[in-house]
Amino acid sequence: MKKLLFALIFTLSNLIASAQSCEDMMDLVTKDNYGSTYSSPTSDAISKVTFYSKQIDYQTYYFAVVCFKKEYAYGCTEYLYQVGSSTKLNYSLHYLDSAGKAFWKYIKPYNKNLQCAPD
Repeated sequence: MKKLLFALIFTLSNLIASAQSCEDMMDLVTKDNYGSTYSSPTSDAISKVTFYSKQIDYQTYYFAVVCFKKEYAYGCTEYLYQVGSSTKLNYSLHYLDSAGKAFWKYIKPYNKNLQCAPD
């Protein structure tokens, strides 16, 4: 188990080092990759969440791009989270009740993984 965890951390650190910035990392995850988008038009804060999976060195990594609505403006600001394999399922089952609550419960706990999301 420790070897697997070490290999995962090593691979992720190489991925982050090669990306060099959150924008680069976002491009790496989203470019040439189809995601599953969950829109939240009635939410005050979250416009949509798009989930991606990315195969790197025979390992699958899971990501969420969360689009937060801008106050007093159109559009949204996107942040990248590296999430767990069950996050997409959990979020999809709960976001219609409250996208905000689903975000806080299933995505927000992962905000430190890439450091590409606000605290």
